[in-house]
Amino acid sequence: MKKVVLTAAALFAFGFANAQEVKFGVKAGLNLANLSGDLENTSMKASFHVGGFAEIKLSDKFGIQPEVLYSVQGADVDGGTYEFSYVNVPVMAKFYPIPQLSLEAGPQIGFLTSAKGKPDSGPDVDVKEFLKSTDFGVNVGASYNITDNFLAGLRYNIGLANISDEENGDIKNGVLSLSVGYRF
Repeated sequence: MKKVVLTAAALFAFGFANAQEVKFGVKAGLNLANLSGDLENTSMKASFHVGGFAEIKLSDKFGIQPEVLYSVQGADVDGGTYEFSYVNVPVMAKFYPIPQLSLEAGPQIGFLTSAKGKPDSGPDVDVKEFLKSTDFGVNVGASYNITDNFLAGLRYNIGLANISDEENGDIKNGVLSLSVGYRF
């Protein structure tokens, strides 16, 4: 494990050293989240995400974009809503077919900060003890530079990890995100 961490650190250091350009920014937007697996009759839940990023251009055609995002996810179910809050850390590889457009893909790790079941009637119920504290997924998407500073993006997170901490449970996140951002 130590070798993996040191190798990753060396690759990031090399990437920063060879980067043509590094820009920092903030982004926020709409999440349309759902859960798949052992839950029945779920539908998308509208929520939000907000956070920051560093866009590291390695060349005219390639870049890396690590991010830190606060993201509210979950699903609407018959009789209520599940609402899970995560701090997500995606690392996106970016390909620029034209200067204004990037196609992106990359892994994401999420750290659960809170989890609530919200019945249609009655008080919210804390369900964090029934979920794993981390989530893993893969993102695919695209972003478009409206100006040098403003951008818009569309991304889908495919949950790969079972987030249920129950012995026989299998639940995965899926989130469609529409973002707007500002680069400094």
